[in-house]
Amino acid sequence: MSEKLIKNIKHEEIIVLSELVSVQEGQIVSKTLAQNEALSITLFAFDKGEEISTHDSNGDAMVSVLEGTGKFTVDGKEYLLSAGQTLVMPAKKPHAVYAVESFKMSLTVVF
Repeated sequence: MSEKLIKNIKHEEIIVLSELVSVQEGQIVSKTLAQNEALSITLFAFDKGEEISTHDSNGDAMVSVLEGTGKFTVDGKEYLLSAGQTLVMPAKKPHAVYAVESFKMSLTVVF
């Protein structure tokens, strides 16, 4: 059997990404699906009011909101995203995430 490059998720089965992470009071929950030198895929569930403070990344980061609403600040500009919306945060630009309400997102970073 070969090593799975995408982990923590069933293969060859229809799934709902938002069901793989649960919002927990006062926390940010994450589940890594893939991680290597070229790519990172992580699911997040944020409780209302939780945040990831300003930081940057060596790769382009694409967020897709799965449920709820999140506020993303990229290089000082704010973006409010709801379920079904996606934003690309360019490599090396400072960005932050804030949970306006409880929300879930998928984060794909390409290095």
